[in-house]
Amino acid sequence: MADQKTTGELRKAAEITDDEINAAVDAVLAKPKTGQYPIGGGYLLDLAAAVEAHDPSAKALADPEAKPGWRRTMARTAILMARPEKA
Repeated sequence: MADQKTTGELRKAAEITDDEINAAVDAVLAKPKTGQYPIGGGYLLDLAAAVEAHDPSAKALADPEAKPGWRRTMARTAILMARPEKA
């Protein structure tokens, strides 16, 4: 869908909060294969697909040697770039 906004755009529009994004980051770090996740504002995001779609994030989360802060940053980047669906 061409007009489907990214999570980052939805955040800027105040449709999704930082706390909701942080909760999604925590969820994907705890369980990388997390599928559809209610990210807030009536949106769902497939967290595993979001990470897989962003190659640097996928590599960081798959690397057991990656530092926790780097893994968190890359998970957040993937989530912000993803396009959640309206539930």
